[in-house]
Amino acid sequence: MIFQWYPGHMTKAKRMMQEDIKLIDLVIELVDARIPLSSRNPDIDNLGRNKARLILLNKCDLADEHANKRWMEYFRNQGHHVLEINSKSGKGIKDINRTVLEACKEKIERDRRKGILSRPVRAMVVGIPNVGKSTFINSYAGRACTKTGNKPGVTKGKQWIKIAKNLELLDTPGILWPKFDDQAVGLRLALIGSIKDDILNIDELAVALLKFLHANYTGLLASRYDMEEQDDMVQNLQGIARSRHCLLKGGEFDISKAANILLDDFRSGKLGRITLEYPE
Repeated sequence: MIFQWYPGHMTKAKRMMQEDIKLIDLVIELVDARIPLSSRNPDIDNLGRNKARLILLNKCDLADEHANKRWMEYFRNQGHHVLEINSKSGKGIKDINRTVLEACKEKIERDRRKGILSRPVRAMVVGIPNVGKSTFINSYAGRACTKTGNKPGVTKGKQWIKIAKNLELLDTPGILWPKFDDQAVGLRLALIGSIKDDILNIDELAVALLKFLHANYTGLLASRYDMEEQDDMVQNLQGIARSRHCLLKGGEFDISKAANILLDDFRSGKLGRITLEYPE
C-alpha cells in the first residue's frame, strides 16, 4: 500500500505560513507522542530556522511512558524546548507559559534594551493533520477559539488568538508534505489517523498494526480481545472478529469490521499506551 495525501489546500497553507513566519518569534510544533519523529513535517525545520522552537509531545497519555522520556531527552539534545502534554485533560498546559518565556528570553531581552516593553511574543502553532492543534489552543486559551474534530483537515485557514497580554498565537492548518520518502512514515501517519481513512485499505492497515503489536507488545491482543494470539495476522483479525461478534450473513467473519475496531481501539487508547517508534 502506497501512503500519500496532499490535497490542494495544503499547498495554499504552506505558502501562507511562509508569508507569516516573518511576524513570528516562536514556532510551537505539536507532534503525536506515539510517533514523534514521523509526525514532524520536515518543511517546518526550514520554515522555522532562526526562530525559537517549542515541541509539544501531545497525546502523551496514549504513548508508552518510558518512550516519552526518551523522546524528551532526544529533542532536548537537538537544542529544542520540549514538554509532554495532553490537550484534552490539560496535562502540561500550565507549564507552557514559563517555557515560552524561557524560549524567547533573548528576544524579550533585546526588546527591553530597545525600550520596547509591551510587544507580545508571537507564536505560530504548527503540526500535521489530526495532531490536536485546535484542542491544544482551546485548552491553552481556556475557551473555545477554534473548531475541533477527530479527523484531519478541520482547520482550513489561519487565525490569531490572544492568550495573554504578552502572548499571541497564530493557528495554522495541519499540513503534510508532498512525498513520503520513507513509506514507514506514511504507515505510521495512517495508523494515527493523519491520512484520511477514505483513501486507505483499512484491512491492510490493521494487519500492519497487528504485526507491530505482535512483535513489540506481546500478549496485548490476547488481553484486550480474550483470544489466543497467533503468528498469522489474518487469524488474529479473525480472533478479534470472533471476540466482537463481527459476522456476515452465513456466519463468515467480517474482517473489515474487525479491522476498524482494532484501529479505533488503538487510536482511542483502549489498547493501552503504545508508541510506534523510538529514538535511534
